[in-house]
Amino acid sequence: MPVPVPELGSYNFVPETKENLDWADLITVDLSLYNTPEGKKQLAQTLIKAVREDGFFYVKNFNISQDRVNRQFAIGKRFYDLPLEEKLKYVPEGLDNGKFNGYVPAGRRVLDPVSGLKDRVEIYNIPKFNGDFEQNHPSIVADNLPEIEEFARSLHSEVLDPLHVLLATALELPEDYFLNIHKYDVKSEDHLRYMKYSKYTPEENKKIGKLWVQGHTDLGSWTLLFRQPVAALQIQNHQTGEWKYVKPLDATLTVNACDALSFLTAGYVKSTIHRVTSPPKDQEHVDRLGLLYFSRPHNDVVLKTVESPVLQREGYTQNSFEKDGNPVPTMEEWTFAKQKWQRTKNAVRGDPKYENAQILPGHNEKFYA
Repeated sequence: MPVPVPELGSYNFVPETKENLDWADLITVDLSLYNTPEGKKQLAQTLIKAVREDGFFYVKNFNISQDRVNRQFAIGKRFYDLPLEEKLKYVPEGLDNGKFNGYVPAGRRVLDPVSGLKDRVEIYNIPKFNGDFEQNHPSIVADNLPEIEEFARSLHSEVLDPLHVLLATALELPEDYFLNIHKYDVKSEDHLRYMKYSKYTPEENKKIGKLWVQGHTDLGSWTLLFRQPVAALQIQNHQTGEWKYVKPLDATLTVNACDALSFLTAGYVKSTIHRVTSPPKDQEHVDRLGLLYFSRPHNDVVLKTVESPVLQREGYTQNSFEKDGNPVPTMEEWTFAKQKWQRTKNAVRGDPKYENAQILPGHNEKFYA
């Protein structure tokens, strides 16, 4: 049951854009079908089609009320209303080496080398509440920590656990296969995130090519993105390479498959390339607040290809590390190698030393146009 909570005030979302954007036609996974054998079998095929074709999909009927979601947005807004000097007290030691729990300030990347314009993305990450992580929080977070914990845990039980069962079913693995490497009480780098993209002027947007965050993939298993109406997220279709906007749908989560699942399935599950652009003109004047959850396997999981009958029949038997004979990293090694690269201080957009860098033996990471 939700815990008693202090008053936060309401959170008001901005109106949706009225512009006619090129929206992606994404599949919806309806978890109301999950509790029958027939429904679960149907959903497993729906999910595998989604992660093979688009990589992004919607989830609905996940048993978490909009009021609870709105309260998390309200906490995030209150955090970002704090003075910068207060937020800077919560920057993690070792940020330059890939540490990420706590506050990551804006301005670590140069988006336009001519004008010197930097990114305006701020992040506050809260790790799992399983005893493995100690973290000091500002009072707006600390005072609401029981509610935040209950919310984060419910994302596992209500969303991630069903997705892991459905994926295992689709791959003809034991139902608990992915559950067993994503247990909440085992150490992994899962985290809840409040994320703020501060606006640019129209003139500034032109200088950075209207691109706030370049195309990239996420490093974990799944990313859960709660609906917010500022249209800026675009995904790249696996088949055509076309970029399309992701439409914010009421009462849904937007979910994407990520690198770890791609490694574990030798590329059968696609890690989806996505980016953040400047919003359309009727939303260009507002900041964009995001609420996300990042799911990752246990730190000690070796990211080798699973022995799935489906993968073996389809010829997906070796991931890129295995094909090249390089050491297959653990999830912890992969996480901090990619995080260190992503957090490179003063990285300049367009610099090939940064944008196509080797982060592990035999593996280069890159951004996508």
